[in-house]
Amino acid sequence: MKFLASRLRARTILAALAILIPVAIRAQDTTAAIDTAARARSDSIARQKQDSMARNIQRLAPVVTVSRDVGRSVLDLPYAITSVRPDSQRPGQQHLTADQALFGLPGVVVALRTNPSQDVRIAVRGFGSRSSFGVRSVRILRDGMPLTNADGQTPLDYLDLESIGRIEVIRGTAASLYGNASGGVIDIRSADSPTDAFAAQLRSEGGSYETSRFTGVVGGTFKSAVPNTAFVALNGSYDANVGHTSTNSYREYSAQRLTNGYGRLLYNAGGTDFELQVMGIDEPTAQNPGALTAAQADSAPWMADPSQVRKHTRKEVTMVQTGLSARHALMGTGEMSAQIYGGGRSLYNPLTFAIVRVNRGQWGGGARATAPLTLFGLENRASVGVDVQGVSDHRFNWANCNGLATPTTSCANLGHEQGARSLDQQERVSSVGPYVRDEVKFGDRYTLSAGIRADYVKFEVVDNFPVSATNPDDSGDRTLHAWSPMVGFVAKLSPMHSAYANVSRAFETPTTTELGNQANGSGGFNPDLQPQLSTTYEIGLKGIVLTRVQYDIAGFDTEVHDELIAFEVPDGNGRTYYRNAGKTRREGLELAAQSDVDAFTIAASYTYSHFRFRNYDVNDTDFAGNTIPGIPVHQVQASATYHYHSVFGTVEGLGKSKQYVDDGNSAYAAGYAIMNLRAGGTALFGRPWLAPSIGLQNVFDKHYSGSVAINAAAGKYYEPSPGRAVYVQLTAAFGH
Repeated sequence: MKFLASRLRARTILAALAILIPVAIRAQDTTAAIDTAARARSDSIARQKQDSMARNIQRLAPVVTVSRDVGRSVLDLPYAITSVRPDSQRPGQQHLTADQALFGLPGVVVALRTNPSQDVRIAVRGFGSRSSFGVRSVRILRDGMPLTNADGQTPLDYLDLESIGRIEVIRGTAASLYGNASGGVIDIRSADSPTDAFAAQLRSEGGSYETSRFTGVVGGTFKSAVPNTAFVALNGSYDANVGHTSTNSYREYSAQRLTNGYGRLLYNAGGTDFELQVMGIDEPTAQNPGALTAAQADSAPWMADPSQVRKHTRKEVTMVQTGLSARHALMGTGEMSAQIYGGGRSLYNPLTFAIVRVNRGQWGGGARATAPLTLFGLENRASVGVDVQGVSDHRFNWANCNGLATPTTSCANLGHEQGARSLDQQERVSSVGPYVRDEVKFGDRYTLSAGIRADYVKFEVVDNFPVSATNPDDSGDRTLHAWSPMVGFVAKLSPMHSAYANVSRAFETPTTTELGNQANGSGGFNPDLQPQLSTTYEIGLKGIVLTRVQYDIAGFDTEVHDELIAFEVPDGNGRTYYRNAGKTRREGLELAAQSDVDAFTIAASYTYSHFRFRNYDVNDTDFAGNTIPGIPVHQVQASATYHYHSVFGTVEGLGKSKQYVDDGNSAYAAGYAIMNLRAGGTALFGRPWLAPSIGLQNVFDKHYSGSVAINAAAGKYYEPSPGRAVYVQLTAAFGH
């Protein structure tokens, strides 16, 4: 009965969105039509109004490329897509963690762990909340280049946040385009290069918890004097930045030292646009304070878990990735493109249960073509493409001998961090994903879209550990594959309003780490862990009202089979394992609005997440009907920025309801509301300029845990967030 009531409630919400809101919009459009008829007496005025409407649509309905097409208006696409410009809409950010850049996005829950050895947890419509490190369930791109590995995991430690121009997000299933992800896609696009031949910017920042950051940015444009013939003439732009961060963070034993950089070169040769990217990181220190019990989090939220300190848990990372992409116009409004990329990563990661070293090599590429066609008298837009990826990890595990008072079998020599070796294996993952998509227009108002993708992901492990009677050869392989179809429909209710609906399916494999972590302690891959499959029904409405307010409404209903669930065991020393739940259901509502009113930029979003287990039991304990942990049912985000000449002021508010921390819903992290303030200005001295700013985080010093460790053992669920913190910045720049 609970399930029927839950489903009826979701259907009621979706039906209300589908019927009531379009009626209201049509009423508004009817009034607009009457006004237009009255204004038709003057052709010149009518043309001015039409030009103004076109400018408003272009300004408030963003053009995006995350749909794997040339730039398209969000009003023309059958997806829930958000595009934000974090630095221009909410200036004065620190650029330290991704939660600042992703603030305000409906359907996106970002948990800041205040743990530099573990990345920010990003969940889109609840997918990704299981992550113990890195990002799961969401494909992450930087300027169209994948940061997500072949197995679906994304390390965020090398993501540069200094030069972001906009962020495009597909909320919900995009597996028919990108494959192997249930939650969606986040494409982080760089800001446009300076228009001068050379421009430079330096920024210095200092703040609470002994935090300092220094960054340098250069960029410019160039144009060859050689006539534009073949591949001789080069016209383009460049930009690059490097930054160094040092902080001791809010909690004990959470110091970080990080140097990262990003650069790109864009040029046009012979009518083809090329883009060369390079990014890298050197992080010699990232300590791991771990999670706390409720008693510890209440009495001393700044403390670190004593076992993490005793074992000197941390990570040390170096990484570099580079890529080259090319785009060429095709048949007028079409395009063909290709890309290749590759890199390497070295990780040294002492944990409570072992010391892990991973030496990684990774590569990938892809090609696609999009072209306008006319079939049976109907206007079509067809796309075809393929993605390939590969990653090879050489993984070692040793006993962690830190903190021992007496020798053990695995740690015979006290004073040495590394003890006996327990794992030596080569892990390889390769994937291939061809896809095809088509749009058919029925007149000027209706568009039908359909697409399908086939994903094949092969996991291989070669056990290099000596075989013995007690240690069998754990070499093996698994191949996981699935089809991910999608059908969508867009109805243009007017030039400024559109409604859409889609039905889609997503396929998501466990990552290599999730397959390799087995509660029975054996090596190789877990033969019982299966990929999760989800089916989503979605409707939405988006548009512009009063010529200046952009709105976005989406409702969805997703059923997941074999959902991947994180858990720990009592004697597992904090190690995370994974299992499948039978069925889960996600019913949600997402609302967002943004407006530029005179000198104000105002934005707000609300996310409702009714996520439940439907069929899930463990050791004869039935969790059916329980709330999926790690995601609040309600989330509200709002911001307002005021610009007065060269001075700005920004206020942000974030509120979340409680979130359960385990499958049994036996405990939860309390809900909270916080506020942030920022202010700054720019002083011009001809071409050079200075821009000081100040920020105050968690203004009212709220005590809360913004992140939780799901199904943790010994009640260590809570990762407390910082109290009140302040920072100041000074930016000096030359050029534009």
